[in-house]
Amino acid sequence: MTTKSNVDVLIIGAGPAGLMCANGLARAGVNVRIIDQRLLVVPAGQADGIQPRTIEVLQSYGLAERLLREGNQMHMAAFYNPGPNGGIERAGRAPDVTAPTARYPFEVTLHQGAIESIFLDSLYSMGRAVERPVKPTSIELSRNDAELRDPKAYPLKVHLKRPNGADEQSSTEVVNARFVVGTDGAHSWVRKNFAIQMEGEQTDYIWGVIDTIPETNFPDIRNRCVIHSECGSCMVIPREGDKVRLYIQLSDKQVVDPATGRVDKSRVSTDNLMQAVKNIMKPYTIDAREIEWWTIYIIGQRVASKFSIHERVFIAGDACHTHSPKAGQGMNASMNDTHNLVWKLTHVLRGWADISLLKLYEFERRKYAQDLINFDRKFSALFSGKPRTQENQDGVSHEQFLEAFQTFGGFTSGIGIHYAPSTVTDVTYQSLSPGLLIGQRILPQTLIRAADSRPYELQDLCPADIKFKILLFLGDIADPAQAERAQRLADSLGKPGSFLSKYGRAKSGVVGWKVFDLLTICTTRKEMVNFLDVPALLRPHWSKVFVDDVSVALNAGGKAYSTYGIDRSAGAIVVVRPDGYVGIVAPVEDVGVLNTYFAGFMTQRNSSSHL
Repeated sequence: MTTKSNVDVLIIGAGPAGLMCANGLARAGVNVRIIDQRLLVVPAGQADGIQPRTIEVLQSYGLAERLLREGNQMHMAAFYNPGPNGGIERAGRAPDVTAPTARYPFEVTLHQGAIESIFLDSLYSMGRAVERPVKPTSIELSRNDAELRDPKAYPLKVHLKRPNGADEQSSTEVVNARFVVGTDGAHSWVRKNFAIQMEGEQTDYIWGVIDTIPETNFPDIRNRCVIHSECGSCMVIPREGDKVRLYIQLSDKQVVDPATGRVDKSRVSTDNLMQAVKNIMKPYTIDAREIEWWTIYIIGQRVASKFSIHERVFIAGDACHTHSPKAGQGMNASMNDTHNLVWKLTHVLRGWADISLLKLYEFERRKYAQDLINFDRKFSALFSGKPRTQENQDGVSHEQFLEAFQTFGGFTSGIGIHYAPSTVTDVTYQSLSPGLLIGQRILPQTLIRAADSRPYELQDLCPADIKFKILLFLGDIADPAQAERAQRLADSLGKPGSFLSKYGRAKSGVVGWKVFDLLTICTTRKEMVNFLDVPALLRPHWSKVFVDDVSVALNAGGKAYSTYGIDRSAGAIVVVRPDGYVGIVAPVEDVGVLNTYFAGFMTQRNSSSHL
């Protein structure tokens, strides 16, 4: 039996990237389906590290609390090198995260299945679920240019097959989709169907990985550890509960079949891997109380030649970039791919933005993936290289490795991701906020709500709710001159030709706009401020006015203007994109700058929407 259906977005693959995508689109009210060939979720192992920026992203969706509750936090890293008397000795310790602006200055480790469960439960709360086991068997994309350019059209036809009970018969379905997102892993069916090539190379580094509960006298077993020894290299990653993940460098003779020259996993066992760990960690002892999961892999660093086909089919995560797992980037890069895509798809589907906006997914994320591969190549070489010793002066020194570890901190944490100028990233007025880089995520800062002096984290005021946040830094609203400037701004924004009027799409019967959220941030002291002094248009609700002052408890706040480099008299308007990245900064006196910015990709409010 064959059925037919229509859907706005079909996601193929229910790993972290696909689940992030489904969760974000479902929250936005998009008609989305997600399918997976796997019958069950990942029970153990796989990816396990969540970086500081990804924790911020999860927080923007309201999902970080559970991650922090269930996961293990890594705050310190330890480094071991060969000692003078044989074995290894600690060369030093350093913070695991070297990103000064991180809101969460640590990594969280939790096995992939538990991370996926956070998304699955969130989807369930919205009445959604992964359809499994479902196998896509064919996909067709229209060649009609007019159809491809029309976001209301269904140019994709995907045939699905699913088992139908114990008799092994299958039912089939033909899905007509507006968009398809392939998040189906390194061997992506979607990527192969559109003949997208993976560009890059495979290294000679072979590694084993074990998740275990160890018995050991190693003093840094609960810290992230990088160990270089005469017997090879190892990384220790503490996990939730008493578990630890061990990455072990292997030699060709341990895993390569001499007859075929290919890696043969059957030549390796958990006993082999644990013996290698014991040799590396001498004089310390270590045994495995129990082993939960293990595997071996060869490091490959590749990026897809393109991330989309006609902005109708997209690939994300391992489907478009692969790299080593030791820098903890794979799952993070994957989830941030689809976090970047969700708001763009939603705006196009709602008729808020032109379909050309979707070109910026590949523009932004492919550049990031290429940078990631370049970093990973350097980091893997350092990690896998022989340590410097008296006999091997050409090896990797502790100082070299520590310098690279700290230098790359902004990148590995995700905090330093910087999107290049585009129609949604305009750097013309960067000088108005030199401490807040356009193209990077909004820096965390504590603000005090004017109406009740309650402290708020600015990032929490910019959730992933598909809206652009318009942050109005208006100085001291109690100063008559500043109040007059604020009124002129309100008058400009209220004109029919302003971006707020043209693209805002006011909510029916509700204060505010569907597309924008306005927040006014003043320098007036909390004891003196009157939020009603802010013009009505600039305070759509009593909760939308804040002051840059210290909290009543005197333990936070008062640093936003100085941190961002915004002049307290001149002020500035900061636009934060729906994904939390700064899109543009503009002068308070020139709304025309923002009118031009939004006109570059948004559509007039009389455009129809089908969401």
